[in-house]
This record gives sequence, structure tokens and C-alpha cells, in this order.
Amino acid sequence: MTSPATTSPHPTPTHTTAPRTAPPRVSFASASLPRHLVRGAVGFGSLIAAVALIPVVGPLSLLLLPVALLAFRGCPTCWIVGLLETISRGKLHRDCTDGACKLTTAG
Repeated sequence: MTSPATTSPHPTPTHTTAPRTAPPRVSFASASLPRHLVRGAVGFGSLIAAVALIPVVGPLSLLLLPVALLAFRGCPTCWIVGLLETISRGKLHRDCTDGACKLTTAG
């Protein structure tokens, strides 16, 4: 007499842990430093013009504020962070392994 099979027709799932990867980074950097500086000039120019033109054209001048936000990719602080990222691009390297990240210089 044969004994019934002890295996289930449905295999039990094996739990594997996916390797941890670094979270996606939001970058405010531009493709080049001159391009970033032009974005800053447009952003700061629009911001200053929006405030300075209030006595001349009234609240209509505040329509320049969205132009500044688009040029800054957010706020002036975002632009400054992008400037630092643009300058340091290629000079610093972030390496994340085993849940710990470290910053090293390239080269």
C-alpha cells in the first residue's frame, strides 16, 4: 500500500527580502551652472519686479510671482540648494549600502 503524498498541490511561498535601495532623490540642480544662474536672474528679477511694480500697476504685478516660483523650482531656498547641487555635481558621490549612506569625493 502506498502512503498519500504529504506535499500540498500549492507550493508555500518563500519570503525573500528585496535589496534596499536609496530613496529617489529630488534634485534642484540644473544641467549647467550658466543655466542655473539664468534661472536665478529670472526668479529674483520677477520677485523684485512683482513687489516694485505694485505702486505702478497695482496687484496685477503679483502675477509675476508664479514666474518666480517656476524659475526657482519652488522657493528661493530651493534655488540655492540647486545652485549648491549644480556646483558639486560630479565632485561628490553618495553611496548607500546596508541601509547606511556615506558621501565621498569622486576621483
